[in-house]
Amino acid sequence: MRRVSVDIGGTFTDCSLVWDGQYVEAKALTTHHNLALGFNASLANAYARLGLSLEDVMEGVDSVRYATTLGTNALIERKGPRVGLITTAGFESMVPLSRGRGYGEGLPDRQRRDLPMAERPTPLVPIQRIVGIRERVGERGDILMPLDADDVRAMVRDLVDGGTQAFVVSLVNAVVNPEHERRVAEIIREEFPEHMLGSAPVILSHLVGGRKGEYARTSSAIVDAFLHNTMYHGLATLELNLRDHGYRKPMLVIHNSGGMAQLNSTDALQTIHSGPVAGIHASEHLAAETDLGNVVCTDMGGTSFDIGLVVKGGVKFYDFNPVIERWMVNIPMVHLVTLGSGGGSIARYDRLRRTVVVGPESAGSDPGPACYNRGGREPTVTDADLMLGYLPADRYAGGAIKLNARRAETAIRRAVGEPLGVDVVEAAKAIREKVDNDMANGIAQELRARGYEPRHFTLLAYGGNGPLHACGIAKVIGVERVLVPPFSAIFSAIGAGNMQQMHIHEMSVYLTLYDSNTRALFDDYDRFNAIVAELEARGRNDLARQGVAADNVFHRLELDMRYGNQLAQTTVVAGIERLTGADQLLGLIEAFSRDYGRRNGEGSQAPEAGIRINTMRVASYSTVPSLNFRDVLPGAADRRAAPPPPLIRPCHFLSDDGPRDTAFHDLDDLPFGSVVAAPAVVISPSTTFLVEPGWQLSVGRHGSGLFERVA
Repeated sequence: MRRVSVDIGGTFTDCSLVWDGQYVEAKALTTHHNLALGFNASLANAYARLGLSLEDVMEGVDSVRYATTLGTNALIERKGPRVGLITTAGFESMVPLSRGRGYGEGLPDRQRRDLPMAERPTPLVPIQRIVGIRERVGERGDILMPLDADDVRAMVRDLVDGGTQAFVVSLVNAVVNPEHERRVAEIIREEFPEHMLGSAPVILSHLVGGRKGEYARTSSAIVDAFLHNTMYHGLATLELNLRDHGYRKPMLVIHNSGGMAQLNSTDALQTIHSGPVAGIHASEHLAAETDLGNVVCTDMGGTSFDIGLVVKGGVKFYDFNPVIERWMVNIPMVHLVTLGSGGGSIARYDRLRRTVVVGPESAGSDPGPACYNRGGREPTVTDADLMLGYLPADRYAGGAIKLNARRAETAIRRAVGEPLGVDVVEAAKAIREKVDNDMANGIAQELRARGYEPRHFTLLAYGGNGPLHACGIAKVIGVERVLVPPFSAIFSAIGAGNMQQMHIHEMSVYLTLYDSNTRALFDDYDRFNAIVAELEARGRNDLARQGVAADNVFHRLELDMRYGNQLAQTTVVAGIERLTGADQLLGLIEAFSRDYGRRNGEGSQAPEAGIRINTMRVASYSTVPSLNFRDVLPGAADRRAAPPPPLIRPCHFLSDDGPRDTAFHDLDDLPFGSVVAAPAVVISPSTTFLVEPGWQLSVGRHGSGLFERVA
């Protein structure tokens, strides 16, 4: 296996290089003005360790995979074309009204409740560039009013005269009959051929989202159109960079649905949050191979803290209507919660509440934390960790970044210590306590909102700062075990390397599996199977266009089910290809009931309200060789006391009033199975393990480790 996978984050660009059984991890600072530069630097750090050249790698690898934040940054900075929207006459105010919720979506709870100060986001499509055309399709797909082509031509000309650079076509009920949307696209190309409009994209909403819900589907198409040029040119630059260095295979892009595809089969919207989703995929793979059971995935990088869930039994957690930046969309996205808590999160004193606040603002990679000595003046979490003694100033990031303790001390004293009236160490403790509590509360809220208790989960801590804060987070929420996975600092990049090419297609349906009024079971198997066959055909065609052989195409059927008219719905992995009888139907109902009871308490099931399917979804994917994580953790027979530490120096902990002598180990010097007692710091080239009082660390393979609470 020879594979390159890259996760381009807000602060660091992480690279994983797998070469004939050798695994190499590398990092470089993200270069936001040209992502290819950061990629080249990160890859160079990786192949140099194997004694290879760039040409050797580009000619020898079987694939290069990217997860990127390019789309996220473009939305934040509002860098995009002038988008025009064509919708059904009478629905022109659909987007401006935004279901009456546009003022608050995408904001923290505190701001969302502050109605007097509520502000809507600057619209991606102002109302002046929204036009309605005469046409109407019924809810079952029948054409109630034929499309008026002359009316469409007039509206398109008005949009072009108004400066429109990208078109979105979103007509009512287009997901059940897209005939009119397709015809509008034809008219746009007839009126303004590509040689006149250049690369102005025409986005059809039914191709972006397959579910009903006009506002969310339209928002999805608008965001996709807004990001189209940025994503196309940005990713094309990355692909050209590969071509310039001898890579001739297609570049693969990670999707937020949990799969990946070639650039020509990727919508811009599918790349949002693709890096953290890759980490969740790697967590799922690791949990299955090591039999961890329930896992809460936490990725603490330089800019953010991402939370995901992997529950034993194949339960899938999707956001059906995720909010991206400030807009609700309706693409299926692996469920993810993001907090503004990372190593680069800026700490400040809140004079109103007389307390310390950390994030969501981040120092990023440029200028970075004050201790990076690159011009940053604001104190960050990394500065606090340095002042508490956990970080070796001369070996941070493998020695690539020399930390300046004096700058960190000055920044913390000025911004936090003096307003609080405490010294620098106490101020650093306050920063660390605040960020650990914020992350722990985010995890607890996410688990309990879905019916789970934290103590039933293993905490998976990865990202560059995950192992440094893992014990502090686990202590707050009552978790007994924390696993630092292999290659934890680049774990999301590892996940990108393990992903399969996959496309997800879904359809809104209203199927009653059990009618509580008539006590009848669903028996229209032909209708059910016809929908599955259609969704499978779409996925098979997508993969065929990418060169995937027919015998390497597999399908996974998922059903969004709920009791009666409840709002809460659960995704059930069907485990069947076709529905052929009542036994299979009862099996689906039983699987739904079992998971519902596990999440909401046994006895909370409500079959008396009826059981319905809202959405049918088929994930079509191909299989690729994956990394082996089976033997990374030490067993009871492998454990032994760690060798004496080469260095002991004082560190400060939240549980102590004064400093405590702390052992410092080098991870490369600790044999497999070494048990490190607290307090201790274990240093690796890419991350730092902090064994806080009350914990012990068992060292695994590939930089992994298991934290366990001790008496």
